[in-house]
Parts: sequence; structure tokens; C-alpha cells
Amino acid sequence: MTIRRVTADERLTTSFPLAAYAFESSPRSATRIEEFRDYLPYHEGNRTLIVEEDGSTLAACTAIPMRQNLRGAVLPMAGVAGVATHPLARRQGHVRTLLHQLLDEMRDEGHPLSALYPFRPSFYARFGYVGLPKPRTVTFTPADLGSLLRAELPGEVSWERIGAGYPTWLAFTERCLQDRHGFAVFPDYRSVGLRDRDEYWLITARAGGQVIGMVTYRIDDHGGTLAGNELLYADPLGRTLLLQFFARHVDQVERVSVQVAPDELPELWLTDLDVHIEARAGRPGSSAPMARLLTLDALSGLPAGPGRVRIELTGDRWLAGSHLLDGTTGSLELAGGASGRAPTATLTAAGLSALAYGVLDPAELPLRGLGEVPADAAVELRGIFPPRVPYLLADF
Repeated sequence: MTIRRVTADERLTTSFPLAAYAFESSPRSATRIEEFRDYLPYHEGNRTLIVEEDGSTLAACTAIPMRQNLRGAVLPMAGVAGVATHPLARRQGHVRTLLHQLLDEMRDEGHPLSALYPFRPSFYARFGYVGLPKPRTVTFTPADLGSLLRAELPGEVSWERIGAGYPTWLAFTERCLQDRHGFAVFPDYRSVGLRDRDEYWLITARAGGQVIGMVTYRIDDHGGTLAGNELLYADPLGRTLLLQFFARHVDQVERVSVQVAPDELPELWLTDLDVHIEARAGRPGSSAPMARLLTLDALSGLPAGPGRVRIELTGDRWLAGSHLLDGTTGSLELAGGASGRAPTATLTAAGLSALAYGVLDPAELPLRGLGEVPADAAVELRGIFPPRVPYLLADF
């Protein structure tokens, strides 16, 4: 039994068939392998590892070299995807072995962060991952947006296929990456699939010559659903211009559905808006995302609140040792070894990642088995890592 990295063409007969069995309807037609070939250009820079024995692939996993915003710093991030095992080789530790090697390699190549959508969250919790909030799906009827049809707004929208508007879409998602904590984007070779497939309409809101909002969408049928993807906007005007466009479909579709950030409040968008907001997290198939730090380098220089605390990291393959975190200057500084008196907390990798991503309060960590945090250390950690709501956009 060996572990090796596969080449692009080898994915056709190794990782792709396993992933298709794990995540698609099955069995598929014999021509499916030819369909796999169409995917190859969008995986060219991925790192795919497999376990094989006697020429048969037993398990596979992939890392996508992405970028993610962590508290204002855009850092390289390893997006883990395509984790699948042959049905006769499951529960034998193959995925654990693969993930250890995959994350070792991505960490060594300069990826201080990692994120994924888990098939079972508790499995990845053992690898130091912590849960992030899931984006919300918002559904409403365009009839409830009727007041916007009479509104004179200082801006305009344009309408085109995503294939034509892709450069505009790409530039605005890059802007969101710079501005939004937790936001992540694919590498160029992966994101161009959206342009090449050209399966969506793109609405772009502008004001003063600047893009301030956009959404891609499809309509399934007359009297059906206008199904939008991520509703992205820079300010309330951008959002309102997009909603005004949806209002024009009152005689075409019964409902509009879009994805919004976890901290969005659609019930406050308009008076008398009848809106359904949903974020279902379950398994298999609808898990919330997870993320973790792979190196402490991810924290160095981050914007930080006032606080000074020593952390003892334990139980992890990649994060260990004693480190002083100092945010008194407004920029997080790290030091190893003994460097002055400070309250001390013992944290797991998931505990530290939860604080960095802003999803758990220090007092919650002992309750979740993610560390031991005395009251004085909790005060300092709370100052260094104020709560934040990450928005992990990309579903990989």
C-alpha cells in the first residue's frame, strides 16, 4: 500500500471516480469518465493524494490552493475537498493518513490556514478543525418588493450572462476578499469554470461609476423560482438596487431565493417583507464549513484588541508549544518561551482556531473540551480576539 500524488490525467481513473461515487447519484453511465475529462482544466493546480494497493485506488483527498481573509489579512488557505474512500476500504484509517500528509505538504508550502465542508464534523474536529457559521438562504416573493419599483435610487443595474460579465464579477469578489472576514476565493484556474460554463445571469449594481453589488442567478421555469447565488454588496444601496431588480419579476416567478452572509438580517430589509431565512446544518450533505490554523504565522501582525496572554498548545500535529500573544499595540505579536508574567490558557488547535475566526468566546472553550481558560486569561483572550462573524463563501 502506497501514498502518492497523482498527475492531472490520473485523476480520471483514481480520485474522480471515488468522489463521484461518494457525492453523486450512482451508478453513473459508462461515459462518465469522458465527462471527467472536461473537469481537468479546473483542477490543474490542485494537490491530489491517493492511497493505492495493487493498482487500485483505496482513498483520495485534494487540497485547493485558495486565499482567505482572517481578520483583515488575506492569507493562503488550503481548501480540502474530494475526500473519498472506496466502499470496501472504509474505516481503515486511509483518510486520516492522507490528511496528515496533505496538510503537512500544504503547510510546508506556505498555507497557514485550511478550511473544508465536512462529511462528518466530528471526524474533522479530531484534526483540529472548528465549525464556522453557515451562510443563510433567504426566500421571498417579488410581490413584497413592490414599493421598490417606485423608488428613485441613485444608481443603475446592468444585466448580462456571466460569461460576458466574468471580469467584473471576479474584480468584485476580490474586493469582498479584501473587506470581509472569513471570505475565501478559488484560484483563477478553478473560478474560470463559472465563465466557461456560462450557466448564470449576472446582475451588477453601480453608483458613481463604481460596482457596489452583484448576484448571479438562474430561473427554473415560468411561475417558478429565481434562484440566486451569493448576494454580494458593498453598501445598502447596492443591496437595494439588486432587490429592485428582483421586484421586476413579479409576473414571472413565484419566489426569489438568494444566499446571504451569516450575520445578514433580511427581515429588516423592507417593511412587510414576508421572508423565510434558513441555515440547515446536518449530515450528510448539508454540513456547515469548518476551518483551522495550520501555523501560528497566521496570527502574526493581525489587528488585535488590547490583551496579553500566554497560551500552551496541546494535542495537535501542527500547533504546539508555549507562546505569548500580545495585542497591546493593536497588532498581534507572538513570542515563544518565557517572556514576562501573563495569564496562561491551555488550548487545543481547534480552540485557538475558534478564537482566531471569532466564533467562540473564551469561556465556551472548556465547555467544548477545547482548552482550559482561567477567568483572567479569558479576559485577555477576549480583548485580543473580539467576536467576528466569518463568511466562508466558497463551497468546495
